[in-house]
Amino acid sequence: MLRLLSVRSRSLPRCAVLGGVVIALTGCSGLGDTLSRNFGLTRDSPDEFSVTTQAPLAMPPDYSIRPPEPGAPRPQDVPDRQQAEQALIPQTALTPQTGQMSPGQEALLAAAGPPAPANIRAEIAQDHSLNNPGESFADRLMFWRPAPQPGIVVDPTKEAQRLRQNAALGQSPELGETPIIQPKPRGWLEGIF
Repeated sequence: MLRLLSVRSRSLPRCAVLGGVVIALTGCSGLGDTLSRNFGLTRDSPDEFSVTTQAPLAMPPDYSIRPPEPGAPRPQDVPDRQQAEQALIPQTALTPQTGQMSPGQEALLAAAGPPAPANIRAEIAQDHSLNNPGESFADRLMFWRPAPQPGIVVDPTKEAQRLRQNAALGQSPELGETPIIQPKPRGWLEGIF
């Protein structure tokens, strides 16, 4: 039995070497290319230039389009007055100049549903107050100090004096440092009592 194991143990490295030689030899011929594809060792990616198709050229459906005239107003340009009206009253953008709406506009407005009620803002404020009750005791306890104001406070008297000096010397108003009011540092126990 020992002899069988020793024969098998000697033949196992030989088989492994033989298999490696076969795989190496198949890589040298056309057979190796098909074997490596079959084993998934090489990947076939599509050629990106052959995949895309070009759309056929199309002629315009209407040959009676006139070329633009030099100096004539462009039909798509909207006067400034009309742009301002459309910005202030958006409904004017939906209605053409004749005052009649197109069937598409009427269908869009009908699909949008009924108009909002007149007191919609009051209803939203009431719903908001129901969903967000006042501050609780814990919030008042944790956030007892008011939040500091954002930004930097400029000292108005010193800034006016600096601007007058720059103007008297004929210098730019941007020249020099802008004086600011430095916040007073708070002590450890300040504000508690």
